[in-house]
Amino acid sequence: MSLRDALSTIVQSVDGALAAIIMAYDGIPIDEVTVDQSEFDMQLLSVEYATVLKEIKRAVDVIKMGELEEVSITTTRTCLVVRILNEDLFAALIMSRGGNVGKGRYMLKLKSFEMLQELS
Repeated sequence: MSLRDALSTIVQSVDGALAAIIMAYDGIPIDEVTVDQSEFDMQLLSVEYATVLKEIKRAVDVIKMGELEEVSITTTRTCLVVRILNEDLFAALIMSRGGNVGKGRYMLKLKSFEMLQELS
């Protein structure tokens, strides 16, 4: 299964999904799938959240509580769930506020192994 297939499966399986993306911490997108009606600038959103994620990752490293696995950010319009793939990459699912966050988290976790296999 290709990266695009894995991302498409996630987006198609989760109610309210707007986009799924695999990205490096430096803000470079590896692959993404978006829903046609998405009104967000996914490139800008991804780059800004990558910066935030680097800071969260650094804080987790400083407090030595284990490896960062997942982060959720909820705003009045969206919910973002991020799954760490390795030290360089993460996968993110952007959903509308009413989206199925539980299923989104599950699908990201389920497909993360496949995405890692495809990346190696």
